[in-house]
Amino acid sequence: MDFRRLVRGSVAWPRLEAVVRELLDRYDRAAGHVRFIEADNWLSTPFVLDGELFVKVVSRQNSVVHAVLTTGRNLGAVSSGEEGFFEHVSTPYEMAQREFEATERMRAVGVNAPEPVEVIEVDGLGVLVTEYLDGFEPIDALDAETVADLAPGLFADLATLHEHELAHGDLRAENVLVVDGERYFVDATSLREPDPEFVSHTDAREAARQYDVACALSALEPLVGARTAVDAAASAYPPADLLGAREYLGFVAVRPDHDFDGPALRGEIDERVGAADDLSQ
Repeated sequence: MDFRRLVRGSVAWPRLEAVVRELLDRYDRAAGHVRFIEADNWLSTPFVLDGELFVKVVSRQNSVVHAVLTTGRNLGAVSSGEEGFFEHVSTPYEMAQREFEATERMRAVGVNAPEPVEVIEVDGLGVLVTEYLDGFEPIDALDAETVADLAPGLFADLATLHEHELAHGDLRAENVLVVDGERYFVDATSLREPDPEFVSHTDAREAARQYDVACALSALEPLVGARTAVDAAASAYPPADLLGAREYLGFVAVRPDHDFDGPALRGEIDERVGAADDLSQ
C-alpha cells in the first residue's frame, strides 16, 4: 500500500454514504453523482458531487496527521528560539473549518481560491464543501516552460497573502492549481496568534512568510530547476527573505511530501544574495 494512503487511512463506505446523503438533503437533490478523486492527499478523502461541488471529508486520523505535520512546520521556528507559527487543530470539524476560513481570507485579499460553500460535521467527520474547479491542472502536471512562466505570479500571490498578514502554510505543487492560465491556491492552513511574551507579532509573521517561500522554492525546483525558482522568488521578495527561506529548507526536506535539491537551492540563494550585496556597495 502507498505510504500516503496508509497514513491517510480510509473512511468506511457507510460513513461516506452518510456524508453524501446529508449533502443531497441539504441541497435538495433527490440523487447525485459522486466521483472520488485519487489525489496525492493524505489529509482528507476528496470527491466531486455532480461535477459542481468539491467535498473534502476529514477523519480523526487526518486531523492527527495534520497535527504531526503542523508540529514539523513549527519545529524550525522553535529550534531557532521562536514560537511555532502555525495553528494546531483538535478535531476533524475544526480542521475543515480552519481551511474554510483561510480560503475566505485568501479570496478577500484578491488571491484566487475555490469559492467556499460551507463546513458541516457528519458522524464525527469534518466536511468542507467548495466549488469544483472544472478543468484544473496541478502545477506539477504542466511542462517546465509553462511552470517557469507561472512561477513569478505564484510568488506574487504569496507576497499578497503576506502583505495582509496571511500565510499558506502547506504550499506544495499539488496545492497550486491552474485553470485557463489562472493560478488558484488550495489546502491553506492557519496562523496562530503569537504569544506576546514569547515572540513579537512581527517576528511570527516573518517566520511564516519565510517558511512559505521555502516551501514554494521546494515545490518549484524539481519542475524548473533551482535558478529559475530562485529568480522567481527574487522578483517578489528581498534578499533577507531569501536568506530566511534558505534556513527553513532543511525542515521542509524532512517532510515526506517534498523532494527537491536543497544544496542547489541554497547555492542559488547564496549567489543571488551575494550579487545583490555587490550591487549595493
